[in-house]
Amino acid sequence: MSAHANTGTLDRILEARRAEVDHRKRVLPEAALKYGVKAATPLRDFSAALCREGLNVIAELKPASPSRGVIREPFEPVELAQSLQTAGACALSVLTEGEFFRGSLKNLRDARKAVQLPVLRKDFIFDPWQVWESRANDADSFLLMVVVLEDAPLRDLLALGREIGMEPLLEVHTREELDRALAAEARIIGVNNRNLKTLEVHTETSFELIDHIPESCIAVSESGIRTRGELENLRAAGFDAFLIGTRLMLSPDPGAALAALLAPPAAST
Repeated sequence: MSAHANTGTLDRILEARRAEVDHRKRVLPEAALKYGVKAATPLRDFSAALCREGLNVIAELKPASPSRGVIREPFEPVELAQSLQTAGACALSVLTEGEFFRGSLKNLRDARKAVQLPVLRKDFIFDPWQVWESRANDADSFLLMVVVLEDAPLRDLLALGREIGMEPLLEVHTREELDRALAAEARIIGVNNRNLKTLEVHTETSFELIDHIPESCIAVSESGIRTRGELENLRAAGFDAFLIGTRLMLSPDPGAALAALLAPPAAST
């Protein structure tokens, strides 16, 4: 796949999301969403969940992706959420984009209702309306992709999230994006190890960027983490939490896969 084709995928997703959000805003005005926010269940502390002792894994519920197609079928959000909570996840991330990832806000609501963990809404968010929509659907945090936002909207969406009580996760892929996230005063920074141009995943990206993330920020490493050893190395380098999705979703039993990843290595006799 050419580099152009891959950034093209992101452009296609964003174009589709913009059209969908425009349509939904006409159907459901912001005033109605704000009413929904008042009626939403109380917030759970996403930031605090990422700062516990030990290996903090944000387990991601992801039915499909543009690079892999369908990842898990059938997809049972309630069952998945409960087994991942039992296995020791500190929080959940739920894909809500429908066309390319087969996600939904219903998956998010159903998963969150089934557990006590905080839940991150994983989507392509560029409009304040979507922030209100996230909270109205019981999300505790939401993703902001620095690569798709100019500086002013990035700051505005961050500020709106905080106003509603949701600390967003700002996702970066490069040093330049990290500098922009820090300039916006992000508190939770996710380093995505996936190269958006080639779609290849290299955890080296996390190791390269961690030295530039201040101690005062919560640092999350995302994508491509496969072993307990990698988790421990990233933790030793300074990461507070780890987002793991595809690896768990491809497993016959995602809860067992997470439990095995978190289990301390058996003491050698």
